Amino acid sequence: MHLAPLAADLPDPGLAAFGQDPWWVIALKAVFIFLILVLLTLFNIWFERRVVARMQHRVGPNVNGPFGLLQSLADGVKLALKEDIIPKAADKVVFLLAPVIAVVPAFVTWSVIPLGPEVNFFGHQTPLQLTDMPVAVLFMLAIASIGIYGIVLGGWSSGSTYSLLGGLRSSAQMISYEVAMGLALVAVFLYAGSMSTSEIVAAQDRLWFGLILLPSFVIYVISMVGETNRAPFDLPEAEGELVGGFHTEYSSLKFALFFLAEYINLATVSAIATTLFLGGWAAPWGIENVWEGANSGYWPLLWFFGKVFIFIFMFVWLRGSLPRMRYDQFMALGWKILIPVSLAWIVAVATIRVISLEGNINRTYLVAAIAVLLVLTVGLLFVGDKGDTSDDESPVEAGEEPHDAFAGGFPVPPMPTGGAVRGGAAPLTFAQSRTTVTAAAEENHE
Repeated sequence: MHLAPLAADLPDPGLAAFGQDPWWVIALKAVFIFLILVLLTLFNIWFERRVVARMQHRVGPNVNGPFGLLQSLADGVKLALKEDIIPKAADKVVFLLAPVIAVVPAFVTWSVIPLGPEVNFFGHQTPLQLTDMPVAVLFMLAIASIGIYGIVLGGWSSGSTYSLLGGLRSSAQMISYEVAMGLALVAVFLYAGSMSTSEIVAAQDRLWFGLILLPSFVIYVISMVGETNRAPFDLPEAEGELVGGFHTEYSSLKFALFFLAEYINLATVSAIATTLFLGGWAAPWGIENVWEGANSGYWPLLWFFGKVFIFIFMFVWLRGSLPRMRYDQFMALGWKILIPVSLAWIVAVATIRVISLEGNINRTYLVAAIAVLLVLTVGLLFVGDKGDTSDDESPVEAGEEPHDAFAGGFPVPPMPTGGAVRGGAAPLTFAQSRTTVTAAAEENHE
């Protein structure tokens, strides 16, 4: 007598296609992903330089290869042949491992991103995805977090103050914006009913989550720009403050690895946005009705990378259009606006999802409630604390006494401004200032 298997013992139909491939198929797919990412990096560098050049009425790279396409390869070879320098104050082991720690997670994240449906791969039926798991999205977030260690350790091990400050600033920025990014994905999990990337793509067969979960999509897009340290959020590499950031002391191939990790992460967050919000490898609306084979074979690769390049163009467009933000403004945007709005939106999505599944409310009221919530959410983004004007008033305008530079602090003589100084005092000569400072210092010492 054979008992029927329990529902919990049945394999997940969405994940049943994974884990059945022979070793050579897995190896070929891994090499395929590696080659795609390397070539994509070379193309993205050329693409960014060409687009920014057009925006600035320049030509851009156009010498090496057709349309200058080999310029990125030439730059990579030149970078590899440069002298490899290790500072004396650096922790050599950590200094060498940091670029590797930064670049390896960038490649590993792509192992769970679906690039297409099942295809005939050298005579073997297999999905165009290396692997999948029930918590694939959490796996991507966890692997992306490991890359932060490479940046922090690179800045710390360099033995340079500028590198250390760049590493700390970058880690604080990436961690804070990963919180908002993770919260933006919760709404996707609620609607898809799964954290598997392939099942999330399948759940968008009728309507993309980027439309029905528009606030989550907007929050994710802002967060992914902040997490990748791209303009206008490229504060860890602010040249005027930190010289070059966490990789100031790096050169040759070690610097090239950091550069490679940055551009792969650029493509990674774009691929995640495509998978979770824009239907993944599925063809845009209308194409499947005209062409039945649009979502079969290797054609979905075209739709997937087409959507990815839309996000990459957005990154380049932002770099050529917006100036760099101030650091306190940038962190306030993440902690005071994006995270609270994400939490409120998750509560709203969960409530709406439960009501929709149970069907105990009129859809008219439901749409009205969503509209009111969106208006309040947008209003929070533009309403500031306008009542506090204390920062804009000087002590003299507020009726307070002018600040005395010599009161209990380091003796700083007032600087002359034209014919008189602030507060009505006469300007001091250099000799008078030096005498005053010396006398005050001796008095404080006694």
